Amino acid sequence: MNAVLNTTAPSAAQGSPKQANVPLGGSEPSVSPPTAVSRGAAGSVGAPVDYVLHLADNALVLGQRNAEWCGHGPILEEDLALANNSLDLIGQARLLYQHAATLINADATQAARFAHLRGARQGSELTEDTLAYFRDVPEFRNFTLLELPHHGPLAGTAAGDRDYATTIARNFLYSALMVLVWDRLQTSRDAQLAAIAAKSLKEVRYHLRHASDWLVRFGDGTPESRQRAQAALNHLLPYCQEFWTGGPAEQPAAANHTGVALAELQADWNALVDDTLSEATLQRPSGTGFVPQGTRGVHSEHMGYLVAEMQSLARNHPQGVW
Repeated sequence: MNAVLNTTAPSAAQGSPKQANVPLGGSEPSVSPPTAVSRGAAGSVGAPVDYVLHLADNALVLGQRNAEWCGHGPILEEDLALANNSLDLIGQARLLYQHAATLINADATQAARFAHLRGARQGSELTEDTLAYFRDVPEFRNFTLLELPHHGPLAGTAAGDRDYATTIARNFLYSALMVLVWDRLQTSRDAQLAAIAAKSLKEVRYHLRHASDWLVRFGDGTPESRQRAQAALNHLLPYCQEFWTGGPAEQPAAANHTGVALAELQADWNALVDDTLSEATLQRPSGTGFVPQGTRGVHSEHMGYLVAEMQSLARNHPQGVW
């Protein structure tokens, strides 16, 4: 990740702001070095490692997916917008993986648990690259929604054209959640996670505005754009059931007030989603059906292909430095 994650870029292209039940002001805070965390500020409590990894995996996997539009955007402005969206997400992932690595290296039990990961270590200590590039698919804890390809339902081995409506609908559904999550995590008892949340909130607000504006354009546009947007929502919304299931990493984090119980945010998320869908004249489909299990390490058939492509260089050169 060193080759990509040290890059700083502006947030994704933005349109007129949508109203969300979160504060919209304030300047971007700085994030202290992750080594300050577990040894950290008075009263600070380290979040459970699996919870930090869950947040990091979400950001990394969606950042990897959205980066697939680089050079393939429907118009130049959107090509740049999705590239910047990916940089924001991968930047969030790096901060979170650094934090997780610090927590693991400081705890002998956790260090033993991750001892099988040998690549990209600095001496005996694992790094953010170790966690991103040397875990296997079942060790990732991201929401299944984020690993799906940019088209409707197809087998993992099938090829399909990228559909920008699918990308926008997914970004909208996830950003509507994360604008609430990051806002709540600003008061986390984990001081480093709170600082990461404050920085990430500013970025995800732009992601939400960008996706919301495009979803309204699709829904209130041509018959084809409306059909594509509705089909994308019909396909993706059932995957959002996983948000509210209270994964194994979430429960201990909420219990010690370093994390958030997502079920507490469901009403606000529903309000954000319904408001935008109403403006877009799109119908909200039923959110019932099979509940995905990505947060428990059970992923779709698409995840293996995504991870293999993302990790191939690091796996071939496990001690490479660039």
